[in-house]
Amino acid sequence: MLIEHEAFQDERGFFVEVFRNDCFREAGLPSTFAQFNHSASARNVLRGLHMQWDPPMGKLMRVIRGRAFLVAVDIRLGSPTLGQWFGVELGESDRRQVWAPAGFARGFCSLEDDTQIQYLCTGTYNARGEGAILWSDAALGIKWPVADPILSAKDSNAPVLTDWLKTPGAQSLRWQQ
Repeated sequence: MLIEHEAFQDERGFFVEVFRNDCFREAGLPSTFAQFNHSASARNVLRGLHMQWDPPMGKLMRVIRGRAFLVAVDIRLGSPTLGQWFGVELGESDRRQVWAPAGFARGFCSLEDDTQIQYLCTGTYNARGEGAILWSDAALGIKWPVADPILSAKDSNAPVLTDWLKTPGAQSLRWQQ
């Protein structure tokens, strides 16, 4: 889900309510978060596609400096949209956020040096309860804006979605109506 915020702007600058629990609750979004993260990346760094299942974690992401292409992929077993992705380019002046609930793998590609992303998480990080899917999985067909990204070893060696779906972690991320 792409979330847009009203900005109050004048000659001094601007003000935006990035999170308000009553408004989020009314929109059917989480109104409680357990962790707040901030990352900085050089141009062409690609991070992802990452997911957490223990605990299942949703993420609310926004770009506060630079530009990035943010992606969310449905990885919920039994979901009618399994393997489908959503991607959007955002920058610091957009004042928009991407909400990806638990059961979605998330990633982003930095399009400028010192691109900074902040994200609120619905769960706390557990290294034993996280995984990754190969960013370039041909079956997903994600149209990344860079051909030769800078990757971590973990992201370079991640399994494709069909292989990941056979793991115990995938079994805990099931679609529910």
